[in-house]
Parts: sequence; C-alpha cells; structure tokens
Amino acid sequence: MSKVWFVTGSSRGLGRNFVEAALSRGDKVAATARNTGSLDDLVAAHGDAVLPLELDVTDKAAVFESVKRAKEHFGRLDVIVNNAGYGLFGAVEELTERELRDQLETNLFGVLWVVQAALPHLREQGAGHIIQISSVGGVSAMPLGGGYHASKWALEGLSESLAQEVAGFGIRVTVVEPGSYATEAIAGAVQVEAHPLYDGLRESFAAFAKTLDLGDPAAAGRALLKIADSDDPPLRVFFGTQGNQMLQQVYADRLKTWEDWQELSVEAHGHTPAA
Repeated sequence: MSKVWFVTGSSRGLGRNFVEAALSRGDKVAATARNTGSLDDLVAAHGDAVLPLELDVTDKAAVFESVKRAKEHFGRLDVIVNNAGYGLFGAVEELTERELRDQLETNLFGVLWVVQAALPHLREQGAGHIIQISSVGGVSAMPLGGGYHASKWALEGLSESLAQEVAGFGIRVTVVEPGSYATEAIAGAVQVEAHPLYDGLRESFAAFAKTLDLGDPAAAGRALLKIADSDDPPLRVFFGTQGNQMLQQVYADRLKTWEDWQELSVEAHGHTPAA
C-alpha cells in the first residue's frame, strides 16, 4: 500500500529529492515550502498526489494547521520528514544572540512543532514513522559551526528521547545524518559578520570544503525510501560515506579520553559505589 508523506523544506536540496523519490513510486506527499510556486512542476507532473502547503516552520500555529490539512486531505499520515533547516557559520565569539535564536527556531523548534502536531494523528493510527534530518554535524563538531552544531546536537537528543517515548504507540523515529551533498546548502547558509582573528580558520575550512566528495541527492532520496519501508528502521543512520569515516576516530578519541580520566571520574563521585 502506498504511503502518505509530510515533508518540510521541499522546495530544493535533499527535501526536494525526498519528495520526488516518494512520488516516483506512487506515494502521496504533503510538501511544504515557504513559496509553493517552487512546487508547481511537481503538481503538474503528479497531480493530486501532491498537496503543496506554504509553511514557515517557525510559525507554530501554521505548522499545526498544515499538518491538520494534510491529514484531512489524504486521510492519514505515514511518514513525517523534518527536513527544513539551514546552516549558520561563524565562530562562537562572532555569533549574535539573534543569529543563534533564529537558527534554533528553525532547526530545533520547527521540528518540535511538526512532531507535536503530528503525534496525535500517528497515535490514533497506531503507526507512523518520524524521520529527522540531522547531519554528520549532529554527532561531531568542527570550528566555525558552533551555532549549527548546537541546533543539530539538540535535535539528536530530542529525537532519542522521542523514540523511547512513542515506541509503545507503534511510532518509529529515525535520525538521518547526511554528509555533504551536491545541493545549495552551503551556498544558502547564513554567514555571520566575520572577525579577522578567525580568517585563518575560514581559509582552512574553505580549502577543506573543496576536497569533499559530494553525494548525489537523488541517491539520498532513494535511500530514504528504504528507511521508510523498513520493518526495523535504525534510530540513527548516516547518509553518505563521510559519517563512518569521520566518526570512527571521533568516538575512539572520546572513549580513550573517558578511560584516561576514569580515576578522576570515580574520585568526583565522592564515595565507593555500593556493590
């Protein structure tokens, strides 16, 4: 049986490819975008299988209304994909309060509103799959990405708790952690006002970015179908090759540091734990 999807951030990038993959196999999609004109070609190609919804995920009331409309239009919701988001790049010292709050409003609170709007419908059905689009930057961090990493690390913790809370209702949660893809994501990121003290880091990051092997967004779309169709989907999964490559060393370093400082950790407990 075909699935009904609700996908945020559908106008471009990975979100667009997720929508196209679902539609290409006969699924139905409520596709949200700030400007639904960007979805006109999908409507022309797929007709009533697409429900375009104008949505800014930072508007809580609009999120609840959009989810309600999608449920009423299609009769059910099977897969919720929280894809809307953007990057914020700059040193922690350079961030303004407004820039960081705006980042969290979209990348964290926008997700929260969609989840809270969808859960009553999924719970009533006794089934559903919430897919959170995080990032490799949700489990590791690099310089000049503190604001972005803060939003994605928060999303990871929120989603891990969510998965445990809703499992008993037949609802599954998967956090997808993409590496770098050939999309407009980096070009569309917000760059903070630069301080010359960090110019060297910016140059290093720009050089590093040029070396990245960018993934194919269409392949990510096809991969997401397999996640949505799985009877036992993972809580976390990398999209692309960068995650496994990077995180092997990141986690090895973390484990070694915790082991090296284990004696102090026990000392900080204050007394010997009971047997």
